Amino acid sequence: MKPVDFLNLKYKPKSSDLVCLFRVEPNKVSIKEASENVALESSIGTWDEVSTEKAYMKKLGAKVFSIKGNKVKIAYPGELFEGGNAPNILSSIAGNIFGMKIVKNLRLDDIKIPDGILNSFSGPKYGINGIRKMMKVYDRPLVGTIVKPKLGLKTLDHAKVAYEAWMGGCDLVKDDENLSSQRFNQFEERLARTLEMADRAEEETGEKKAYLVNVTAETKEMMKRAELVEQLGGKFIMVDVVTEGFGALQTLREGDFKMAIHAHRAMHAAFTRNPKHGISMMVLADMVRLIGCDTLHIGTVVGKLEGRLDEVSEIEEEIEKKVVKETKIRLAQDWGKIKSVLAVSSGGLHPGHIPFLMKNLGKDLVMQFGGGIHAHKLGTGAGARAVRQAVDATMQKISLKEYAKNHAELRIALEQWGK
Repeated sequence: MKPVDFLNLKYKPKSSDLVCLFRVEPNKVSIKEASENVALESSIGTWDEVSTEKAYMKKLGAKVFSIKGNKVKIAYPGELFEGGNAPNILSSIAGNIFGMKIVKNLRLDDIKIPDGILNSFSGPKYGINGIRKMMKVYDRPLVGTIVKPKLGLKTLDHAKVAYEAWMGGCDLVKDDENLSSQRFNQFEERLARTLEMADRAEEETGEKKAYLVNVTAETKEMMKRAELVEQLGGKFIMVDVVTEGFGALQTLREGDFKMAIHAHRAMHAAFTRNPKHGISMMVLADMVRLIGCDTLHIGTVVGKLEGRLDEVSEIEEEIEKKVVKETKIRLAQDWGKIKSVLAVSSGGLHPGHIPFLMKNLGKDLVMQFGGGIHAHKLGTGAGARAVRQAVDATMQKISLKEYAKNHAELRIALEQWGK
């Protein structure tokens, strides 16, 4: 029997195909041979012809249909995948292929998911519009903070920091990615005390306040914690989506809790950072949206990258800026019944960054500040007020320098960190 042809540059992808864009760096072979091996290994082939192959299998072979330089497009028949099974999809298109000797480097840059697969997933429960309705914030970016120090605070001190941030103007307060249920700050007590502070801040400010508590844990424990958040009236939960795992993330989403799900991307850079090898942030964002998180970290464009003036760093910053913008656009792309995801910009931000963020990323955004609030010379409350003042100024098209003349907290923040 004639072997399956995994290379067909005349093939036109079907609407039911899942299409992947790879960057392929061959290892001592041609780009065609390397690409063909990626297609066969990630679909129905193996390293040699086998006697167990059947004629009816041929239609399931992935097809390399475009090669431009090292950019390779591969179409996968939708029948290769189980509906509603994110781990299955990734085990195919992002599995053994990364370890093959025939490629020196391999990167999965982008995917196009067909409607048949999209419709087999739940997607976000709330999406951008739902989050805005929940928080009653319709015309500006949402403002959030991460409790700092990220680890070490005892429960009551943690709750106090959250309260001060909410009173200063934050809409959202979240745990850091590695705060779980350590002895110094156990989950159940932290949840109860911090939600009490959220309720108090709502009553005193008249604004909605949400606590994004980290439920990341062994799957059964994660679900137990999510159930407790719901019982105590929480609006949000957060989960470290990469370390928790995509199967467990699906379990959480399919629990159909009333809370929104915030996706923290801890560990993502282990496979997204190298531009030659691994998986792009775009693909991670697609999977998180497909499964059903409502908010997701996408990066900052500025922040921790700012201030590095050598040529290499400027190139890196432009690449980061492009990736962040494109990821935000993808999160709001029309996916039929699958709702949008609210992008979260976080990492080394302070009030001086707000005009740039809003100009480049728009108003459908959560701007999240850690040290940029808690390191304010007048404390957490003042830091949060400085952030809200910067948002108000930008919304009114007034420069921060001008607005700071009559707003002490913003003036001090700009003196402390600059524009």
